[in-house]
Amino acid sequence: MEFKRVVITGLGTVNPLGNSVQEFWEGLKNGVSGAAPVSRMDVDLHKTRFACELKNFDPTDYVEKKEVRKHDPYTLYAFASSQQAIDDSGLDLETLNKDRAGVIWGAGIGGLQTFYEEVRAYNLERPKFNPFFIPKMIANIAGGLVSIRFGFRGPNFTTVSACASASHAMIEAFNYIRMGKADLFITGGSEAAINDAGLCGFNSMRALSTRNDDPTTASRPFDKDRDGFVMGEGSGALIFEEYEHAKARGAKIYGEIVGGGMSADAYHMTAPDPEGRGASLVMNWALEDAGIQPENIDYINVHGTSTPLGDIAEPKAIQKCFGDHAYKLSISSTKSMTGHLLGAAGAIEGIASILALRDGIVPPTINHFTDDPEIDSRLDFTFNKAKEREMTYALSNTFGFGGHNATVIFKKY
Repeated sequence: MEFKRVVITGLGTVNPLGNSVQEFWEGLKNGVSGAAPVSRMDVDLHKTRFACELKNFDPTDYVEKKEVRKHDPYTLYAFASSQQAIDDSGLDLETLNKDRAGVIWGAGIGGLQTFYEEVRAYNLERPKFNPFFIPKMIANIAGGLVSIRFGFRGPNFTTVSACASASHAMIEAFNYIRMGKADLFITGGSEAAINDAGLCGFNSMRALSTRNDDPTTASRPFDKDRDGFVMGEGSGALIFEEYEHAKARGAKIYGEIVGGGMSADAYHMTAPDPEGRGASLVMNWALEDAGIQPENIDYINVHGTSTPLGDIAEPKAIQKCFGDHAYKLSISSTKSMTGHLLGAAGAIEGIASILALRDGIVPPTINHFTDDPEIDSRLDFTFNKAKEREMTYALSNTFGFGGHNATVIFKKY
């Protein structure tokens, strides 16, 4: 079977660095931190009192005011990024064959804010639930509602694999198109877990940074003094389209997706395999799927969450997969700026990878102060400042609780 080519023709995002792709990309290039004290709730009793929240986001830019209360924030974020991506793509929705257009979305948790508010109200205020409770909360509803919004009747489902969710969604969309089962997809992911339940839940695992005195430097991947990740929120959406379909309508093409890999650590509920075996395997699978050699990769947007164990395991996996070429790679963790968007991470990091290839700019890993002796300092993590580099292939890693690993490879167009 001859696979079809799949290109990216539209992008959209709302995230801690901005409410558009352009704002996001400018923030990444300039090493801007999205972290700040939490503004939407009282966090005085929390161990962590900061996060990477959305700023100046107005859902009524995308839905009518009376409709806002019907949706969890993670769905509102999905509406925003998908509408941006559709607008950016230039698709004519009147002439598009919507039977061959679908939505494959990623969410690690789904409507956590709705779940928390409704259960709290049930216990403290009223012995009943809102009729919107279930449809607002379930993890698949954002993808379903995006398909309704645009009338896309093709394949529609949600991948739920913790922090790998959006990357798994993109791989599935890629597979459906290249096998000829669809012409295009809206794909990506959204997450909205910055609330009491999210912060307390991750704090109880000792997963979050508690650097409350200096939030902007709290996300410090690969630094010796890292103490956990910083919670982020938002959404990223990409239009994946069959190449000939895109060419026929004269679409703007950002880049091409050429491979995807999936693996499991099969090791621990929340900790990575310390030797990076599953992570190395997933990168190898992605390279094989793309039909390229390790030496072809120029840039890796790493998972790089700023956790003590994960930031040691991933560089080991890169060295295992790439051998001596590992030292010729440009590597960066954009989570140092955006925080960790959980199930949406793969989407915004995919966008970052595509724009890096397009513009020949490697975004930095900010907040590096002290080398960790357990991490090979010969690797180029692009610390603290973006750099220019001509690149053809970029690889993006996302790894999730449960040992879920996903790797996506993009090519410059």
